[in-house]
Amino acid sequence: MDSNSLFLTANADTVYYLTALDLSHGPVVIEQPSNAVGTINDMWFSWIIDIGGPGPDRGLGGKYLIVGPGYDGPLPEGGYFIAHSKTNLALYAARAYLVDNDPKPAIDNVKQNLKIYPYQPGSFGTSIAQALEGTVRIAGEPKIPETKFIEASHLSFNTIPPSDFGFFEMINENVQNEPATSYDVELAGQLAAIGIVHGKDFKPGDRMKKILSEAAAFGQATGRSLNWRYAMKHSDWAYYEGSKWGSMLWEGGAFFETPPPAFKDGMFKPYPPTGARTLDSRAAFYYGYTLDSPGMIMRIPGVGSQYLMGFLDADGNPFDGDKTYKVTLPKDIPAEAFWSFTLYDNQTRSMLQTPQKYPRAGSQSYPSPAAEADGDGSTTVYFGPEQPDGVKRGNWIQTDPKKGWFTILRLYSPLPSFFDKSWRPGEIELVDAGGEKAGGTMIQKIEKKIEERMDKN
Repeated sequence: MDSNSLFLTANADTVYYLTALDLSHGPVVIEQPSNAVGTINDMWFSWIIDIGGPGPDRGLGGKYLIVGPGYDGPLPEGGYFIAHSKTNLALYAARAYLVDNDPKPAIDNVKQNLKIYPYQPGSFGTSIAQALEGTVRIAGEPKIPETKFIEASHLSFNTIPPSDFGFFEMINENVQNEPATSYDVELAGQLAAIGIVHGKDFKPGDRMKKILSEAAAFGQATGRSLNWRYAMKHSDWAYYEGSKWGSMLWEGGAFFETPPPAFKDGMFKPYPPTGARTLDSRAAFYYGYTLDSPGMIMRIPGVGSQYLMGFLDADGNPFDGDKTYKVTLPKDIPAEAFWSFTLYDNQTRSMLQTPQKYPRAGSQSYPSPAAEADGDGSTTVYFGPEQPDGVKRGNWIQTDPKKGWFTILRLYSPLPSFFDKSWRPGEIELVDAGGEKAGGTMIQKIEKKIEERMDKN
């Protein structure tokens, strides 16, 4: 992936492969390649099942059987990882890691082994004993069609939801395409209150269109505020005490209700349910990110990946694309596979578009040079419109002077020092033209003096 296309917080460090699964004609088989990390969500972005490393195949590959909402026929006794979708369409998305900084082995593995085709009841997974019960007809193996791959690298297309009346038109399209029971009944009731009902035409008048247009704009502002402003004050989102690094998923886990379970001595120890949806964290997450999964927020070393989001500098200010910042990662970065920073445009929440094309820095040397460590083992990365003097290309991510940005630090196959917090990244600091930490703007200094005077009075 590069910055040509607009995807919510995609990255340029892994090979993406994705498709839509049509379950309206019956269950679908996925022959999953090895060495993958991914998930399957339904058309409401509700989690169905993880695949690859965090899934039941544990990265070895295997056969998945995804069953749609209308299917009541026979299912196999074994041989598949079976999961059920509440919608007739489902989104399959996976990533493969580079091998020795080369994407080709991962691509070859996917193209040779990924197969998706309709399930044939009575074939593989069904024993003669099951057939003798009279519930399924013995069948031969299905004819597996050749998988067609469409190369999407370097293409330009937009997957960002609209923030005007068109948003509600897209919601209505999904409501009409999927079963009435596929969505949360409470939220479905809210949609019905504004005229979006399964099986009925959505025909708002001019007055309602105006109201919904304003509502969409307000929703856009709310998502933006929750991400940037709420992160300033919400202690449950901070991963380290007194830090600006954090994630809204730590508050309520993948399902936005209870924090992710603790992990000790090889066992997960779930926390008691809170019984309350963490609505702010859910709204913030889906505004800037996509595809939810328990695998994204599990405290287990060596599996999956972990994400730390940075919206604010060390002084609590949003990032300005016209200024230069730096962050230092102490030695022994806790990522067994690799680590990376990626920069995102505040408006599109997609990779920041600059002449660099790949707004990343990390341990891999593809598709841009790897970051180099200092003599003491620490690694410093700079963010700014111009490459600072004396800074290697791999240690600099270009910013756009006309845009704000945020970043995500990704740790793939995280190590124990991340979870016990014995390793901690530095804060992102504003630097002056000479590369040293700035002491704050004149306005900030004046504000501080005023606050001190008011406290005394």
